[in-house]
Amino acid sequence: MAEDYYEVLGVPRSADGSEIQQAFRTLARRYHPDVNRDPAAEERFKQINEAYSVLSDPGTRARYDRFGPDFRQIPEDYDERVAAGQGFGGGAGAYGGSPFGGGRGADRAGGRTWTQTDFDTSGVDFEDLFGGIFGGRGGRAGRGSPIPGADQEAELTLSVEEAYRGGRRKITLGGPGGERSYDVTIPAGVVDGQRIRLAGEGGRGRGPDSAGDLYLVVRIAPHPRYRLDGRDIHVDLPVAAWEAALGATVPVAGPGGTAKVHVPPGTSTGRRLRLRGEGMPHPKGSPGDLYAEIKVMVPPSPSPRERELFEELAAASSFDPRKQT
Repeated sequence: MAEDYYEVLGVPRSADGSEIQQAFRTLARRYHPDVNRDPAAEERFKQINEAYSVLSDPGTRARYDRFGPDFRQIPEDYDERVAAGQGFGGGAGAYGGSPFGGGRGADRAGGRTWTQTDFDTSGVDFEDLFGGIFGGRGGRAGRGSPIPGADQEAELTLSVEEAYRGGRRKITLGGPGGERSYDVTIPAGVVDGQRIRLAGEGGRGRGPDSAGDLYLVVRIAPHPRYRLDGRDIHVDLPVAAWEAALGATVPVAGPGGTAKVHVPPGTSTGRRLRLRGEGMPHPKGSPGDLYAEIKVMVPPSPSPRERELFEELAAASSFDPRKQT
């Protein structure tokens, strides 16, 4: 039993032309034999094109909806023939219960003799079927019709600093045809998962301007100092015990340079200080923020005088950090 063309494209019978076209584009790219090496892909590709060739033409689609998979065997003047009581495919007289009898019948109006094959176009060249969508309006464009190449993806690993600054970078990617090099413009402030489009650098198609696109998926490499959360940047800020206790203005380094931040008196480890707008740039919106997380540090090997001062502080202070809430 012939497959239902709507099921082949995965669309409902109520689908409009744009839905049918979009379904066709998606499936054609997935099952094109130049992209999909599965042995069954080419046959699937033919089915997709056959379904699109029928459903994309309003007149042909209407006949398919009315007569089903045998619509090609119905003459265009079917209604006129039935009204005139003309014979078809199996004997004289009215249109019989099976109009596809396979025998030769007489067209009484014109005396022409015809067979079932006069209306059978099932042997359509599947490559020609691209013409209606990629090669012009309606109808077929012949074997020279453009066939779109597939879009492709590759990962582009960047450091936090490279993602922050952006700029030009030359990359080399391997593939079935060997290595290819590209000069890539990296927008300032790209984030992990963002895609950079290289138009026309994807899979090869047929015809001018038919190549697919290459998408570089940005991956931000782990950094020893910076942690990214979208466009926000988190960095540890070491401060001395007396800076944390007394307050101080200290430098904090970010990928965009060094900024000054005020540490309030009585600051403890874990407190976050926000530097608004010092995170990753955003070409079309607000930049992220830089968050400096305080880490109170003490001398790992205090000098005799430092030790003496700490002992004096310990004797004079009633502070007990273990009783703090």
